[in-house]
Amino acid sequence: MHLPHQRGPLHDLPDTPEAYDAVLADVTEQALARITPDGNLEHPDAVDDIGDTSLGVTSLLAFAWQRTKDPRLPEAVRRSLAFHLRERVYVEDNPGYPNLRERNSRLPYARYTLAAGAHPIGDWPSTVWALLQTVNLLDTTDGLVDDEQRTELLELAHGYWRWLTEATFFNPQEAGNQAIGCVVGGLMLARHLPEEQSEGVRARALELYADKIRAHRVRDRGALLPPEHGGAYDNNYGPISLSFLAQAHRVSGEEIFAEDGDTLARYIDARLTTGGFDNGGPRYSEQHSGFESVLGLRYFSRRIGADLGRYRGDTRWGRHAVQADGGIDGHFAWMLIWQIQDGTRWHREPATAVARHQLRSGTVSVAFDGRMTPAVVEAGGTYYLAAAVNRQHGFGPVTDGFLHCRPMGEVRVRDLSTDGLTAKLVTKPVVGRDHVLRHVRSLYVTDGTRLWMTVAVERLPGSPYLLAGLPYAADDGDRVRRVATGEVTAAGELRLSHPEAERTDHFDARSETTQELAAFALAADPRGYGNPDEGWRHLVASTALEAEPAPGAPGDLHVFAVRYGAEGPFSPEFELGEQGLTVRTEAFTAVIGEPAGDERGEPLLTLRR
Repeated sequence: MHLPHQRGPLHDLPDTPEAYDAVLADVTEQALARITPDGNLEHPDAVDDIGDTSLGVTSLLAFAWQRTKDPRLPEAVRRSLAFHLRERVYVEDNPGYPNLRERNSRLPYARYTLAAGAHPIGDWPSTVWALLQTVNLLDTTDGLVDDEQRTELLELAHGYWRWLTEATFFNPQEAGNQAIGCVVGGLMLARHLPEEQSEGVRARALELYADKIRAHRVRDRGALLPPEHGGAYDNNYGPISLSFLAQAHRVSGEEIFAEDGDTLARYIDARLTTGGFDNGGPRYSEQHSGFESVLGLRYFSRRIGADLGRYRGDTRWGRHAVQADGGIDGHFAWMLIWQIQDGTRWHREPATAVARHQLRSGTVSVAFDGRMTPAVVEAGGTYYLAAAVNRQHGFGPVTDGFLHCRPMGEVRVRDLSTDGLTAKLVTKPVVGRDHVLRHVRSLYVTDGTRLWMTVAVERLPGSPYLLAGLPYAADDGDRVRRVATGEVTAAGELRLSHPEAERTDHFDARSETTQELAAFALAADPRGYGNPDEGWRHLVASTALEAEPAPGAPGDLHVFAVRYGAEGPFSPEFELGEQGLTVRTEAFTAVIGEPAGDERGEPLLTLRR
C-alpha cells in the first residue's frame, strides 16, 4: 500500500516558463468549457471551500491574459467577475458563526459552504482566500475590466480586510498559515489603496503579524515557529506558511518575514529525511500539500542554501487544486500565480552547516525530536519511526518495561565528520524506575549508505534490550509505500515484535492502516479536527525492533549496537580504557568519552576509518 499524499519531491515538478504556460493553457481550456451562462467557474462537484473558487479561476484567466492576450479571455473574466460580485459576496451574518466581534457589520465575507448556517466555522479562512484572489485580480486587470468593475473589486477587497480584522476575532482557528495569509492580503491590498488608506492598512498588517502571530510562536527542536492549529508544525500547513512568508517578504521587503522564513526553512530542513519523508502535525500527520508549498520551499531553499525541494508533496495537486476527477478548483489559485511570478531557482544541494536535530549523509538521515531522540531514521531506503512500549515512545534501552530516553537534565551533543564518516554523539542523563541517574550515550555514525547506532549506559537491572525503531515506509522513487520490515543487523539477538492484541491503541506495521489514520483514531476529536500528534501519543504498543545487549561489553556497562541499511556480518568489539569506550566495527573505530565530558562538560568523541 502506498501512502496517499507523500508522492514525488516537489523540485521534480518542471518550473520553466514553458511548463507554466502549458498549465495556464490547460486552465484556460477547462475554464472556457466550464463557464456557465451566468459566469460561474466553480467545479460542479465542489461543496466545501467553495466561496472563493470561481473568483480564483477568474484570477488565473486574468493572469493568463496578461501573458498571452488570448482574445477569448476578457469576456470570460468580466462575466465571471460579475458572477462573484453578484452571487458570492455575503454581507448578512452567517447564522451560527461563533467568532464575530461586531454583529450586523454589513462587511463582506466569503462562505466556506454556501448554505446559510451549514458550516460557518470555515468562513474566516475562506474570506482570507477570497481577499487573496481579489488582490491578485487587482494586480492583473488593468485594461481588462472597466472602471466600475475595478472600483467595485477594490471596495470588496477592502471590505474583506475589514471583516477579517475588525468584525471578527483574528485567526480564530489558531492556524498560522491562515493568519499569515491574511497579513499578505493586507500588504497586497495596501498597494492599491489611496495613500490616506494605504499606510494604515500596511501598518495594521505588520502590527497583526508582530502581535498576533510572531509573539505567539511555539518552540520546537530549538526553533520558534508560527503555531498551526495549536501545535508547532504541521506537515501539510507548515510549508504553506513558508510560502506565505515568502510572499510577504516579496511584496513588503520587510526583513522580519525573511528572518522568520529562514528559521522555519532550517527547521523543515532538519526534520526532513534525505528522501523527503516526514510525518507529524496537529492537523495532519502524513497529508502533504502540493504546489502550495513550492513558492516557500523554493524561495527559502535559495536563501538558506538547502535542498528543501526534496520535500515530498501531494503531486496530484502538483499545479493547482483539483477535485476528484482531476478538474481544476480555484481554491489556491493565488499560490499558483505567485509561484509563476517568482523567478527564484531551486537550490538542489544539501546544506553544509551542522544541524543539532539532524544527521545526514548520502542516502542516510536521522531526524531528532526536541529531546534528541530519533523521530525518523532513514537507511537503505526504509523509514523507521519511534516505536512504542508501555505508552512510551522512542529509541533507547528498555528494562522492566521502562524506556530510558526521556532526559532528566541537559542533553549534550557532539558532531564530527572525518574520512567520509559523519557522526553525532548524544549524551542524556536519564532516571529510571529505580531512581538511579544513568547516562545514556548514543552514537550515530554513517558512511552515507549505512547507519550504525551504538548505545552505552551504566548497567541496567533485569534483562534490558534496545528499542530500535518501528519499520514503517520505504522509498519507491516517486512514491512512498508501507512496509513492516527493513535491513537491520544487531550485535546481539535482534527480533521484530508485533503487538499481540488487535486494539486501536496498538499499531501493527503489518496492517494497512497508516500512521495518520491510527493517530486520528486515538485523537479526542473527529478526523480533520483532532490532533493526530496528540492521538499518537496515546499509542500503547507498536511493532518494534528489539536488540539484545552486544556480547563482549565491559562489565559495568550495557552496550547495544545496531546497523541499518546493509546485510552481512556485524561483530563490533568494545573496550573500556582511560579515554572512554572504544567501539570497533567493520567500517570505523570510535572512542566515546566518559559522560562527564571535557572541562566544559561537552561530549568527547574521536572517530577514524
